[in-house]
Amino acid sequence: MVVENSPLALAGDDRPTAPTLEQVAERAGVSRSTASRAINGGLRVSPDALAAVEAAVAELGYTPNRAARSLVTKRTDSIALVVPEPDERVLSDPFFAGTLNGLSAALSDSDIQVVLVIARPGESERTVRYLRNGHVDGAIVVSHHRTDDLDRVLLSSRVPNVFVGRPLSVDPDDVHYVDTDNVAGGELAARHLIERGTRRIATIAGPEDMSAGVDRLAGWRTAVRAAGLPDDAVLHGDFTLASGARLARELVERFPDVDGVFIASDLMAAGALAAFSELGKDVPGDIKVVGYDNIGVAASTTPPLTTVVQPVVSMARAAGQRLLAQLHGESLSREPLIFAPELIVRASA
Repeated sequence: MVVENSPLALAGDDRPTAPTLEQVAERAGVSRSTASRAINGGLRVSPDALAAVEAAVAELGYTPNRAARSLVTKRTDSIALVVPEPDERVLSDPFFAGTLNGLSAALSDSDIQVVLVIARPGESERTVRYLRNGHVDGAIVVSHHRTDDLDRVLLSSRVPNVFVGRPLSVDPDDVHYVDTDNVAGGELAARHLIERGTRRIATIAGPEDMSAGVDRLAGWRTAVRAAGLPDDAVLHGDFTLASGARLARELVERFPDVDGVFIASDLMAAGALAAFSELGKDVPGDIKVVGYDNIGVAASTTPPLTTVVQPVVSMARAAGQRLLAQLHGESLSREPLIFAPELIVRASA
């Protein structure tokens, strides 16, 4: 049997054997244990010995055995990106691609790998067991719902974690999270519609069990009420294309006098624009539309979508950096990092 990083090889095998830890130690002039400590973080190793080991590693082309390293460091060199959504949503929503992009950028200078954990509805206990059993060093949680209970469980665990989006089930002051100012974003969208002359403004809001859905609706209400306009035209979607199309049809049927609508995600807005077109409603002539996210689809809809920017990549990058700081033992304030909203004006409003 050939063991990784072992000097042994099968008889008749001409392939060069991988350099071993013992060879690194011999080349550096230190003990095996000192070489191991130097390679796995440099704890209790003198600067001279550390430099000698690093030089030996470079000269020999030594690659540590990750499994053996984990036994020494008690680390897996991996973190979980936890998404409490159905598989099809994760694979189809550009939000999650942007999240992976930002998280990868945060980890680009480290050896840490990302493990995608799709926490399907009703399987939160299974996900929590996975996180608690030492399979990963920490977790980034996105798109969480009040009922998935991940914020409450992670708060009581020792697993380092950062949430993208404000958790709803625990005191936000007790957790690390990054977010965009969704209340201000909802206000920004509604004020833009008001400034464009709309007087019967509806909203297709997000889920009531997610902070983004709650906060964007609250911002919309604040602006509409401040303008002295009615705020009863409210429907709730689930941030998907299909729900946007379905609710746009319902909106036209229930509130035929609506002349402006704030839709709480660009995917829902894209579905709504298609439905409005099928119903013979001109956008922006009959109904002005503002979305939220500024994902790629916003610029390619017909007409191109006016929308509020949610800087997904920057949020995920910031979350990754905060998690890395925790893993490095740095003391972090629990003050959340909140990104300011920005409106991108296109042809839909």
